[in-house]
Amino acid sequence: MRVSGAVRGPGVARRAGVLQVVVVPLALVVLHFWLRPRLGDPRFAPDLLLLALLVLAMRVRPAVGAVAGFLVGLAVDAVAPTAFGAGALAGTVVGFLAGWVRTLFVADNVMVSALFVLGAAWLRDLIQVAASNQLSGRGLLWQLLALSPAAALSTAVAGLVVFLLTGRWSTGRA
Repeated sequence: MRVSGAVRGPGVARRAGVLQVVVVPLALVVLHFWLRPRLGDPRFAPDLLLLALLVLAMRVRPAVGAVAGFLVGLAVDAVAPTAFGAGALAGTVVGFLAGWVRTLFVADNVMVSALFVLGAAWLRDLIQVAASNQLSGRGLLWQLLALSPAAALSTAVAGLVVFLLTGRWSTGRA
């Protein structure tokens, strides 16, 4: 007996995989450079490059997430070379951890995925600020306790929107 919608062919799963790993991250990269400058203060605008990395890293092995994170971080460092290498280090760590944490649990809940994005964005900022060694004292505290959480929250909200628009397949493993 066949239940309607319960049988999926390999072509459907393959198309969903391509969307998950290629199309959504590429769309987020394009939106990062087109939409983000129009959203106001860049300190609070969602980091769509990080979100693209996380969407990809949640779908692939941790090592692939680390390589993708390194490349994204390197691209960020190339644009703002004041602390070259800090973005690559932060991207590598976050990309690896995103892939590794997603192997431990699979949550189809978009709110859990948005909280995951919030934590990853804040962790990336913590690593990047620490590795760049450009802030100290009150400036460092202000960055880590006010600006970074605000930016992470905006990225998490953007992630929530992406997860809601793209459906269940973007939040869990195929």
